[in-house]
Amino acid sequence: MKTSKIKVNMENGQEARPIALLVQEAGKFESKIYLEIGTKKVNAKSIMGMMSLGMAGGDEVVISAEGEDEDAALDGVCKFLSGEK
Repeated sequence: MKTSKIKVNMENGQEARPIALLVQEAGKFESKIYLEIGTKKVNAKSIMGMMSLGMAGGDEVVISAEGEDEDAALDGVCKFLSGEK
């Protein structure tokens, strides 16, 4: 399992479109991917889970990925959340 802690750099944060795009990005990978803010941890491939996370720009998020493509999954989600994609 790989983990990374990053600061979210998404302008629209909680709005549905960026969250849906993040779920699509996570869905590209076979690995299990989770995002955690504080004590709340959700599956990054679940639109409902992601909407319930309440993520906003500036939040610090712990991302974890586990599986065959965990390195690529972690990299892809980190880049998306940091505004590189």
